[in-house]
Amino acid sequence: MTTEKILFMKKLKRIIAAGLCISILAGCQETPKDAIVKEKGTKSVEKYESGEDTAASLRESLGAPEEYKNQETYENGALVIDTDAEVLLPEASTMNTYEVSAKEVNQDMIDTVSKAFFEGAKFYSGHTYSEWTKEQYQEEITRLKKYKAEGNLDPYEHGKDENGQLYFDIDDVIARDEEDMKDAPTEVVKEEVKPSFGLEYLDGKGEEQTKEVDEDGFFGIAETDQGTYDYQISYALAPDIKFQISKIRDDVPDVREFTSWTEGEYLLDGEGTERNKLSEDFIKGKTNISLEEAEKIAKEKVEKLGWGFEVYGWDYTVFYHGEGGAREDNVLDAGYLFHFSRMLDGAPVTYTSSYGGGLEDMDSTLEPWSYERCDIIVGEDGIQTVEIYNPYEIGAVQTEQVKLMDFDSIMKIYEQMMEVSNADIAEFEKKRTYHIRKIALGYTRIYDPTSDNDQGLLVPAWDFFGGFDAESEEYSEKNSGEYSTQSFMTINAIDGTVIDRELGY
Repeated sequence: MTTEKILFMKKLKRIIAAGLCISILAGCQETPKDAIVKEKGTKSVEKYESGEDTAASLRESLGAPEEYKNQETYENGALVIDTDAEVLLPEASTMNTYEVSAKEVNQDMIDTVSKAFFEGAKFYSGHTYSEWTKEQYQEEITRLKKYKAEGNLDPYEHGKDENGQLYFDIDDVIARDEEDMKDAPTEVVKEEVKPSFGLEYLDGKGEEQTKEVDEDGFFGIAETDQGTYDYQISYALAPDIKFQISKIRDDVPDVREFTSWTEGEYLLDGEGTERNKLSEDFIKGKTNISLEEAEKIAKEKVEKLGWGFEVYGWDYTVFYHGEGGAREDNVLDAGYLFHFSRMLDGAPVTYTSSYGGGLEDMDSTLEPWSYERCDIIVGEDGIQTVEIYNPYEIGAVQTEQVKLMDFDSIMKIYEQMMEVSNADIAEFEKKRTYHIRKIALGYTRIYDPTSDNDQGLLVPAWDFFGGFDAESEEYSEKNSGEYSTQSFMTINAIDGTVIDRELGY
């Protein structure tokens, strides 16, 4: 395991621990200090009240400033909460709560997405289309033998196990390629299909080959005038439905190399030895399409869905190959990432980097429901990737002109809960400094997975976006949070309950 992966796992454990702390504290009836964090769940929802009809803006009625600054130090200096944030509110005078449910997953939904992004395309089974030909196997065998001759036995930097053995056994891979090449087709097998669930395919080879059925998924290839795309649909973890589209590229030097599109927020905010950093000028130089043109391409596709999505925000993104993250010498392409969201009565559903739908513990038997999201990357030659997860069906207004807590009350909850949720930070790090750079009011979806895992409520909530600097015995890193879509605290604007973004409630 590489140093980068080890550090990632340690950070992940800390994030999980902090998330559990927030969830436990916010969900209990016993609340800290002055009981500023209230009970969650159905009983709390039933208490939502309508506020007074007013012509004042939300900023005026809630007493929210344009900016908010405050810095507090806790845990004998090990924890610093530095808030220097723009305060963003919808241009509306009131907000409501809305009933929301998972949109019905059926052939009509599949056809809607397929037509929106692939009108006029031909679709093929990915099981046969993606099978390697004899020529492809021979190309890899030649490449691996070249690596070996050069003394490069770990060309993909997989590292060694606890016994010092390479995870990637180059001789074993060459031997398997030579054996598989014997039965490989001489050319790509194109089996035309219609994107749908229930398609049959053959799995395995020879006497061990069996007929299988994709009961709750589709694995296909779409050939269009703009290029060829992987097209996958997954409904295996219902009620979650995932549509994933990715352009197949021919500019990657080695098909076994790791490749990824990475957002600008992870490249422009980071500093320190363990984070990569690219300049905005470098990314712009690699981006051969204007923001306006890229947005037009993305919006034209999304509007065809007819689901009410609008552009919430955008970011730079780069496509790179190889281990160790994006660097100037391994970036192949750049473009723009567009986050789409819904707008309800002038207020957006807030976009964050969290997918939601997590479980409180590994023994949970619940079937969680993740957030709706629609992300599209556009590059010089059009659409590069698409992710559409869990489209909502927006129902009736549950509470009209719902009464919201004033801004000062929300800030008291935020400052206290940031301290509480990081109370054990000194056990892991010498010092952590949070930089909260944006405070935003919008809608978020909450639900009760123990009673109904595909219905919930859209409620007004405050999100606190930023990054953090961390120092420990093993590593040091800095993240200014200027471009961040990570919310470190989400507070229900109606009753002050803390919403765990990873769980979705």
